[in-house]
Amino acid sequence: MVKTVTEAINQNSLAIDEMEAIDIVSLMLEEEDHIREGIKKSLTTIAEAVELIVDRWQHGARVFVIGAGTSGRIGVLDAVELGPTFSIDPDRWIAFVAGGKNAMWEPLEQHEDNTSDIVQELQHHNFNENDVLIALSASGSTPYSVAALTHAKEKQAASISISCNQQTLSTKLSDVGIELIVGPEVIRGSTRLKAGTAQKIAINMISTATMVKLGKVYQNEMIDMQLINKKLVKRAESMLMQLTSITEKEAQALMDETNHDVKLSLIMAKTGCNKNEAAQYLAKANNHVKKAIQLYEMG
Repeated sequence: MVKTVTEAINQNSLAIDEMEAIDIVSLMLEEEDHIREGIKKSLTTIAEAVELIVDRWQHGARVFVIGAGTSGRIGVLDAVELGPTFSIDPDRWIAFVAGGKNAMWEPLEQHEDNTSDIVQELQHHNFNENDVLIALSASGSTPYSVAALTHAKEKQAASISISCNQQTLSTKLSDVGIELIVGPEVIRGSTRLKAGTAQKIAINMISTATMVKLGKVYQNEMIDMQLINKKLVKRAESMLMQLTSITEKEAQALMDETNHDVKLSLIMAKTGCNKNEAAQYLAKANNHVKKAIQLYEMG
């Protein structure tokens, strides 16, 4: 029988109900060390997940992130930030939590046993062999997540699972199974703690590294963010000035000329080419600014 780490008893916290507040929070901080260790051991599989998504994405794939309870909320939290940060179409990176949107605000954990809702949601979105499914489940055996992974397998879609136990059913059903072994929680079975933190770090790594590989970052700047207010427009202009040493007036002129397209503005500032040429180089470089600039320099 496979040992269930997420339900094990933490020997270090057996007397937590007798501790002073400072001792409780100190113990919790010490337990956080296991998160880094667990993630470090999973870096190879996390990177495999990134490469899988990037490959599929370039052929039009959508990414569906699903989970129940804390795991589902973490998936939603990460997904909703991708639009403003990287200008991702919300129809291409979609997150579901068991119980629906209300489960973000209410404790609807009873829905984790519902295997039909998620299949119906995926069918409603015409989930198919071209897509990618990411299933988050601390235990690795949550029926809601397992049903989604089973459906992905039936559809011959790519699948990734993130769990916090060893040799889980989720891993067996996945193309890439990420198992973040962070040890038992200080409160037995409360996976909103170390397991939740580990899952959040892992999904942040996957989405961020994917966006970097897709060319949505130049150096370490968000060059594909949505400029939806004056503050962000100013940030983009400041970014151009910092990256190219042009003046504020020149940055504003470029942004006006490109209709606030940071990528085109950056290429134009770096190379001196016009907007049409910048767009051509960017297209040839598959939307990677640095590669587009290198193509220009190569002549």
